[in-house]
Amino acid sequence: MRLSEKSLTQLSGGVAKPGYDRSKVVGSIVHLGIGAFHRAHQAMFTDAVLASGDLAWGIIGASVNSAKMKNALVPQDGLYALAEMGADSEKVRIIGSIIDVLGGAEDADKLLAKMSDLSTRIVSITVTEKGYYLDPASGQLQLQAPAIAADLAALATPKTILGFIVQALKKRKAAGIPPFTVLSCDNLPNNGKLAKAAVLAFARQVDADLAAWIEASVCFPCTMVDRITPATTDADRAHVNQVIGLDDAWPVVTEQFVQWVIEDQFTLGRPDWTIAGAVFSDEIECWENMKLRCLNGAHSTLAYLGQLTGRETVADAMQLPLITDILDPLWVEIREVLHAPKGVNPAEYVESLKQRFRNPALKHRTAQIASDGSQKLPQRLLAPLRDRLAKGLASPAIATAIAAWMHYAVKIAHTPDAVLNDPQSAEILARARLSSDAPSIVGHLLALDKIFGADLPANADFRALLIAKFVELATNPEVATAAAIRF
Repeated sequence: MRLSEKSLTQLSGGVAKPGYDRSKVVGSIVHLGIGAFHRAHQAMFTDAVLASGDLAWGIIGASVNSAKMKNALVPQDGLYALAEMGADSEKVRIIGSIIDVLGGAEDADKLLAKMSDLSTRIVSITVTEKGYYLDPASGQLQLQAPAIAADLAALATPKTILGFIVQALKKRKAAGIPPFTVLSCDNLPNNGKLAKAAVLAFARQVDADLAAWIEASVCFPCTMVDRITPATTDADRAHVNQVIGLDDAWPVVTEQFVQWVIEDQFTLGRPDWTIAGAVFSDEIECWENMKLRCLNGAHSTLAYLGQLTGRETVADAMQLPLITDILDPLWVEIREVLHAPKGVNPAEYVESLKQRFRNPALKHRTAQIASDGSQKLPQRLLAPLRDRLAKGLASPAIATAIAAWMHYAVKIAHTPDAVLNDPQSAEILARARLSSDAPSIVGHLLALDKIFGADLPANADFRALLIAKFVELATNPEVATAAAIRF
């Protein structure tokens, strides 16, 4: 039997379900980019708010370019199972905070109408770095990107999140309706500021007065989000469905740890997410940097090395001394230039990360984490590298991490039918194929100024260190690319 409101009475014993009247929930949050992470994180926090009796904060989930999530969840009345997996325990419950799901071009008008309506108080987003269309090196809006150019040419029928947000705000301004809050929940430093920069840059191309109104009236709070959430597999689906005794087309499997730190700036109010443990803080940048560098920087490094050594999951990769021997000094280098939030011990934080990474119940695939490296490297690894260079500190572990990404690009470039999931894949792969000797490979990839800027290629000491670490990996027989590189 399919999971739905009607079938909740058939739910297996011990599986928690919404205890509030979902028919009375008001849909005041529109979420753009409804995927596994949003459903493991923000939707779970919001479910706790609804369970407390505050029914004013239901979520309308939307996938701008796909109807897959809509097709999975609408027949289930928006319900889905959330499985929180520990090393030796699990907790499965049904989340009810998503009251409707929109998806694909056929729902574009309905989505725009909902965002333009007074009932919408928050528009939250999880669309990854690519969805902002900001150049990683300059921070400028990529006006020549086909999707952005198309939206600017036909604003009434947007297809990007920037087009939807600006057009909805334009309609609200014209109707005298106060603007919603734009709440970025993407794993990016200064995510609220980036969202604001992208929205304003797009709006200035449309209407200078509209852009000025947005800048003066719309709140773009920054957030720090943390919960390791792998893509759902068929094995996950089968296991969860057995536990709940119903068929859920798209359950979510995640870890038991969860964290959300939010800047308390909202245009039309907000839920009390502290009910589920969220923290409102004025130290967002410190929280962000600690998480992005310590967790995500190590995650990316582990993913590239895991892909090079045949380790499919994070837990598997943590069993390989080659990888852990690189991660430990990497964390030291990152911590030496880290400004941690008040009351947080970075060493203890790193130890907790090691335990999370080793969780065997969480099948987080290294291939998934290794995607979009051009978008992730700047904030996860190059930012602490630049901080260290400014202090005259050598960074052999960070150089090894960057070399691992370069090896990963070389591996994909020379593997028939392999795909590099990256918005700059064509240029990265072309450069990775230009040569087979280590110094030239490093030079060609380091010249990607959209990733590395002009300063890092010009730093002779860093270049020499990077080549040395690239060669060091190339001489290791456990690394898949070793036989293909001359040095």
